[in-house]
Amino acid sequence: MTNPLFSILIAQYNNGVYFEDCYKSIISQTYKNWEVIIVDDCSTDDSVVQMRKIIGDDFRFKIELNSENKGCGFTKRRCAEIASGEICTFLDPDDAITEEALSVMVNEHARYPDASLIYSKLLWCDEHLNQQYVSKSKQVKNGLPNFFDLDGDLTALLSYKNDFYRKTLGINSYLQRAIDRDLVLKLYEIGPAYFVDQAMYKYRIHKNGISTNQNEDKAYFWFWVVIIDAAKRRKVNIENLFVEKALISRRHLALQKEIDSYNKSFIFKVLRKIGLFKI
Repeated sequence: MTNPLFSILIAQYNNGVYFEDCYKSIISQTYKNWEVIIVDDCSTDDSVVQMRKIIGDDFRFKIELNSENKGCGFTKRRCAEIASGEICTFLDPDDAITEEALSVMVNEHARYPDASLIYSKLLWCDEHLNQQYVSKSKQVKNGLPNFFDLDGDLTALLSYKNDFYRKTLGINSYLQRAIDRDLVLKLYEIGPAYFVDQAMYKYRIHKNGISTNQNEDKAYFWFWVVIIDAAKRRKVNIENLFVEKALISRRHLALQKEIDSYNKSFIFKVLRKIGLFKI
């Protein structure tokens, strides 16, 4: 693998306001042989106009438009289908990558020719891309039929070999969330995953994030849709796993919500104020 083309895949919907940071991080890459595939899912704002203004006439960026709003799964699948690169990675338009990110990934893929995917650690950032903390991750065990990455170790920056992706069923276009998990579990089934102990992906936390804040419950639902789908492919029964991981965590969450609701009640505030109730 000598100087391979690297495809950066961006599924876009109403995130033009953040795109300039994403764009600057791409053109600042130390590795230069790349293309960017942007697929817009019928944004309702002026995102595409903003993006085209920022990109200008740079032929390395290609913008495609869905004919109608299809959702994240369909849009990311289309990105992957269009990609010409030997190596690919997804980058959300509201996020960014460090300047050495592509170079590191190219070197790692050359080092591990059998790898279907290579992943790193994540930089969690605030709305202005100021670093808050670095995610924890580690090398996962490969080749396990019961591995579903429940601890979230297979995280961004995550790159994959296009030849390996084309051996999978491809991203499930039905999915609205958990698309990246669907991708990594399918790639894991095709070849080994290797970890790079560096943080190279800047993940922006903001109120409109697809898997954050008010969307957390929806993300959790799609999380299990993807895992159940993977279990069906592998012919593995995960009923006990679901009971252990999903139901128990849901019960804990329900209890916490009940406590929070009680803490906010008027009578509780009065009792606490006069010193008759303490936690």
